[in-house]
Amino acid sequence: MDPDLPVVTVSLWRADAVVLFDWLMSVDLNTVPIGHPAQKQALVDLLGRFEQGTDVPEVTAEEIAAAQADVAKDMGW
Repeated sequence: MDPDLPVVTVSLWRADAVVLFDWLMSVDLNTVPIGHPAQKQALVDLLGRFEQGTDVPEVTAEEIAAAQADVAKDMGW
């Protein structure tokens, strides 16, 4: 991350972070529909932040399943 660029801080519910991290680790980003190459790079950057700035990479399969259930619980759409 370039220290000279502006930074945005985003707070995520832990379950959302676990679900996003698990998806980013399992998805082939070459098959994700994107409108601009920067979108793919932003996803790679997000994955890197999860890997370097959190303990999310250490979650177990059971924790991933629980996070998916929590996130999906109140889907109203």
